[in-house]
Amino acid sequence: MNPLIIIRGGGDLASGVILRLHRSGFQIAILELEKPLAVRRTVSFSQAVYDGAQTVEGVTARLVSPDQFQDALDAGEIPVLVDPNANILHNQFLTSPQSTYVIDARLMKSAPEFLDVNPALHIGLGPGFCAGENCHAVIETRRSHTLGRVYWSGSAQSDSGQPEGDPQRVLRAPHTGTLTAHANIGDRLKAGQLIAEIQSQIGNPKSEICSPFDGTLRGLIHPSVEVTQGMKIGDVDPRDDPALCSLVSDKALSVGGGVLEAILVWERRMDGETE
Repeated sequence: MNPLIIIRGGGDLASGVILRLHRSGFQIAILELEKPLAVRRTVSFSQAVYDGAQTVEGVTARLVSPDQFQDALDAGEIPVLVDPNANILHNQFLTSPQSTYVIDARLMKSAPEFLDVNPALHIGLGPGFCAGENCHAVIETRRSHTLGRVYWSGSAQSDSGQPEGDPQRVLRAPHTGTLTAHANIGDRLKAGQLIAEIQSQIGNPKSEICSPFDGTLRGLIHPSVEVTQGMKIGDVDPRDDPALCSLVSDKALSVGGGVLEAILVWERRMDGETE
């Protein structure tokens, strides 16, 4: 079987999965929000929603309409659809339950909404998924000795609620509002340097977002997104190497390896082979 793999979400972790699968020869499509929330936008295929196309490590994804879907696949590109509810799974001309795999890479960290179709294989990334209940397999996304492992029963580790590494590196919105950027992803920053301002629509308060230390701006949310209080809006990397801003992370590739393993194991089972 030559499956079509539908990836829900095109953020940085999902993009590592997408690279692994695309380079392994699978046909892939990405479903995204109307305004994606990725922070590491230079290595997120979701950026295609804003720019029309996005190339990550030599692989191109392109925003398409359903009637352009097959053309993008035939061109060796990855079609991106604005389809947060996965309506494509009901389109019998583009997908079928017998030959479509679904990977939920949205990292919602809570139980997903009910998927009212039964794809041939359904893989969930991280907390909120339970293999055998709301998906076939779960991939561990938390850094530890179990990162990238495949679970055919049970769940991944629960969300710690804390960012990995120095918590200061993660920039969060102090209140709801619109963001104006004063720095670009890849810029080298000094401690205290202005990165962005957030303008509230209520009472007109304005907050400054400044770099917590010397480093490189690794990620910043798209300015068209209305941010909410506590939302992750940026990431400063103390390693201070701008070249890393154009590479998917080791974590994303590890999770991608887990997804690839799950697919290959599943297909061997369907072919009647033993593990």
